[in-house]
Amino acid sequence: MAGQELLLRAKDISIQFGGLRAVSSFNLDLYQGELIGLIGPNGAGKTTVFNMLSGVYKPTEGTITFVDRDGKLSVINRKNPAQLNRIGIARTFQNIRLFGSLTVEDNVKIALHQKRMVNPLDVEFRSTRFRRDEQLMQEKTERLLSLFHIDQFKMELARNLPYGEQRKLEICRALASEPKLLLLDEPAAGMNEQETAELMKMISFIRQEFNLTILLIEHDMKLVMGICERLMVLNYGRVIASGLPQEIQNNEDVVKAYLGSSFGSGSGTEGKEEAQ
Repeated sequence: MAGQELLLRAKDISIQFGGLRAVSSFNLDLYQGELIGLIGPNGAGKTTVFNMLSGVYKPTEGTITFVDRDGKLSVINRKNPAQLNRIGIARTFQNIRLFGSLTVEDNVKIALHQKRMVNPLDVEFRSTRFRRDEQLMQEKTERLLSLFHIDQFKMELARNLPYGEQRKLEICRALASEPKLLLLDEPAAGMNEQETAELMKMISFIRQEFNLTILLIEHDMKLVMGICERLMVLNYGRVIASGLPQEIQNNEDVVKAYLGSSFGSGSGTEGKEEAQ
């Protein structure tokens, strides 16, 4: 374990859509500072798990607990994404979700608004506190953009960025909320080999720089095997294996269900949104 302090626990969580049981009895203990990979074939339920952990879906069964910013372990099953973001859970999406008609800079500033220390009167009268807060937001935004080497694009519209830079911006925006847990949903989807190599370095860097715990979904086995400390494998909504990357690579059930068709190719980037 990267750390012995439990951060998140999913206990026997399941979800059902009509007659379809998309995820069954999923269990996960995440410890502070870990970098864990969630892998499996398309339609296995990976994004559905993320949607439950981030409040998009509510589990039909089971409980999710999380250690909030005050160090308290509490049940978060019924919290919505905004509430979970406030207590320290942020995520990105397989399909990039930026405000394309806003600048790169404004995309990051939007994520900083929940940290603002001003009231409507401060805004109306442009008080000293308002001006100080605006300056602090600007400094935080510029630091984040600089760390991701996209500060030169800060006045560009987000939709005009190259694909790889849009991926960086989405992660940058997620970090602006100062999360304790970052969920990355196929961050390398659509990237070429060089961009994926840069992404691996970036994920390792931000984990250390921001003292993050990271859970990621990814089909690119080179990325997963290169940076993840342990892996969980889903198939048909159930965990079929969990362990160190080398153990997973040699697991016969995993090879049969997943790695046999994608690991040997070195990519495995199917790049399609999972069926729920």
